[in-house]
Amino acid sequence: MVLLLINRITNKGFTIEQLCVKRSSWLRFWGIVLLFGASFGDVRYSVPEEMERGSVIGNLALDLGLKLVEIGARRARIVAEGTRQLCELDYGSGSLLVSERIDREELCAQAAVCVLQYQLLLEDPLKVYSLVLDIQDMNDNSPAFATGLIDLDLVESTVPGRRFPLESAHDPDLGTNSVRDYKLSHNDHFALEMNTQVNGIAYPELVLKKTLDRENQAEYTLTISGVDGGNPARSGTASVHIHVLDANDNVPVFSQRTYRASLIENSATGILVATLNATDLDDGAYGEITYYFSHVSDKTRGIVEIDPVSGEVRVAGQVDYEEASAHELDVQAKDGGGQASHCKLIIEVIDVNDNEPVIAVKSATAIISEDSKPGTMVALLNVYDLDTGNSGRVKCAISNDIPFKLISEVKNYYMLVTDGILDREMNPHYNITVTAIDSGSPELFSRNVISITVGDVNDNPPIFTQSEYTANVWENQHRGTLVIRVRAEDLDAGPNAKILYSLSEGMTPETFSSLSINAETGELFTSRPFDYEQASHYQVGVTAQDGGDPPLSSTCTVRVFVGDHNDNTPVVLYPVQSSGFIAEDLVPLEAPKGYLVTKVLAVDADSGNNAWLSYHVVKASQPNLFTVGLHSGEIRTVRPFVEQDEPKQTLVIMVRDNGPQSLSATATVNVVIGDDMPVLNELFENTDDDSQASYNLTLYLKIALATVSSLLLVLISAVVYFKMCRRGFVYRTSSLPVFPAAYGPPRYADVSRCGTVLKDDQYDSFLTTGSWKGDFRFGPSIDTDPLRKSGLAYQKGTLRRTSLKLCSSTSNCLVKLVEHGAFIARDAL
Repeated sequence: MVLLLINRITNKGFTIEQLCVKRSSWLRFWGIVLLFGASFGDVRYSVPEEMERGSVIGNLALDLGLKLVEIGARRARIVAEGTRQLCELDYGSGSLLVSERIDREELCAQAAVCVLQYQLLLEDPLKVYSLVLDIQDMNDNSPAFATGLIDLDLVESTVPGRRFPLESAHDPDLGTNSVRDYKLSHNDHFALEMNTQVNGIAYPELVLKKTLDRENQAEYTLTISGVDGGNPARSGTASVHIHVLDANDNVPVFSQRTYRASLIENSATGILVATLNATDLDDGAYGEITYYFSHVSDKTRGIVEIDPVSGEVRVAGQVDYEEASAHELDVQAKDGGGQASHCKLIIEVIDVNDNEPVIAVKSATAIISEDSKPGTMVALLNVYDLDTGNSGRVKCAISNDIPFKLISEVKNYYMLVTDGILDREMNPHYNITVTAIDSGSPELFSRNVISITVGDVNDNPPIFTQSEYTANVWENQHRGTLVIRVRAEDLDAGPNAKILYSLSEGMTPETFSSLSINAETGELFTSRPFDYEQASHYQVGVTAQDGGDPPLSSTCTVRVFVGDHNDNTPVVLYPVQSSGFIAEDLVPLEAPKGYLVTKVLAVDADSGNNAWLSYHVVKASQPNLFTVGLHSGEIRTVRPFVEQDEPKQTLVIMVRDNGPQSLSATATVNVVIGDDMPVLNELFENTDDDSQASYNLTLYLKIALATVSSLLLVLISAVVYFKMCRRGFVYRTSSLPVFPAAYGPPRYADVSRCGTVLKDDQYDSFLTTGSWKGDFRFGPSIDTDPLRKSGLAYQKGTLRRTSLKLCSSTSNCLVKLVEHGAFIARDAL
């Protein structure tokens, strides 16, 4: 370290002799070097004051063995222990540069050694190097006298050789750059000589060489110059006015050459510090003594004042130990004849605990990632107290209920590091209060709040508000029709919470081409018009993916049910309609009333009511001869044939569906009456038997309605009871009617919990044209499940609303009752 210091000094053009003139100064100098080298640490530079900004102090990278890439990567920076940052680090070269004007006198006043303490901080991992700048004095100040005019009153009887102390010139510089010599302008009566005070400080004295004669010359004006030892030398001047008076034989004499006093810091104004006493054996005006300060330093000026008559020194301003721990004043006592003498007043300031600890944030990370490992440094704090002794010892702490802690590895420096797992979703921001308490009496403390924002990482996937969505959309809607909007939420923030929606992979080409999704809003649209007859149901997977790196995603299922529109016209299957030929149906001439002639067969691609067909005669060659079954399409005779009837009859049958806006088709039927054909009994109806069967069916229907009404009352009572006793309810199914599977229609599935029909289904029954005997066909309505085009309702195994339809044959009858009813099958009516 000593060699490094010598190298830095010699590289700057300074020699050891210039820094240490005497042997004792040399020993003191190297003692200080060794002391600070051991205390502050790793690198020490000797820097002359008043260097230009940007001047190179030293190459830190070279002296510390650091790589230039490492300096930038580890965010190296210079941290001052005070408030002024006089140097900076050049990342390009690794050199330490002067960033502000360095004035030794301003920084250290008259201190023998001017040392500035810095730290070089490196992060990842944290490393602190101690950096000491020894500010060397330059001859940048000229000697100056406190006043430009010095008045002396001398008695003409003064004996030659008498000495008169003069005010010393003050030079803020030190060593050879301070005042080294005084010069007096040429004259015949006075000479200038040097004398030394008790503390070793030299001061000029005016020596009388020749007897004065007031009558010949009553005043003398001389010029005194103070010259320093710099190269080039600087000087300052003052005028000395000497007034020749009548004889004053005695000089004031102080009781002590040096007075010492102690003063408590922050003492109130007016407190007595010391009383100075000087005596003069002369009488009258020559024995009256006036006290005043002959020289006051900048740090002492205004702090104390002296009573010119009593010599009492009292507090006049703020006494601050941290500004100056001691004050040294030159006091002059002057009698009425102009005779004066000097003494020294040394005031030692006693430190009190009047400074709160200082918490200086040297480095802080405003945002820390929530996936940071425990022990990650968040901030570097410099905690110190300007007081001394116990008052300057500081303890630092933070609260215990946060995932952070303080670690101190370097004196007066604390690292704020993480002490647990961070979760931005739980606590996105921390205001950490750092409390520093000194050990003085009473204790003083200070607080500093460090705000830390927890940075987000993508650790939360998007979550849909529903795992499964259901949407209904009518067929034939325009492309771009809104189907449904799905919504997902992400607890992360920023880009990590920006969600983009897309259709999941694995869908069929038909589904993929039928639907599209807005990537930003999650709105699902149709890509083409739906056709219920082609597909009544779509199941789509929607993926929500956030913008994190790597991205996280989740999926939901969207079930789209297509509603049927009446967009298909009934199609006649029989008789076959062609433009060239239509087949003829033969009927015996002896056919009785109600004889089955033929049957019109038609189908409708729609479902439900839209596919429930009805048949109507719109045109006939001979009216009132034939009739058509409303829902069966069976063409029967209205009366027996007579000879006047045309042998060839033409009927136009209109087939119409039951949609809101019904569609229809027509079929032309040619009937030929033949007299050679036998009459088949099974092709005509017995009206008497039909009347009896109708009567029996009506009776059974009344019984069924009464039974269902009773069942409804029981069900309603049970529901009301269950709602009133919701807690602790246990299903009791023994009192409810249970219908075995045989009582339901084919393909009926009961999925209720109680084994009975409970809720609803919106299925309507209608007659088909599949058999001339007349069968029931069941299909779904748009309000329920469009997945099944035939069979009974299976949604939750119940019915909501159905229509009562009767069989066209007595051989089999199925009654479908309405309004929360049940199916009742009866055979052999």
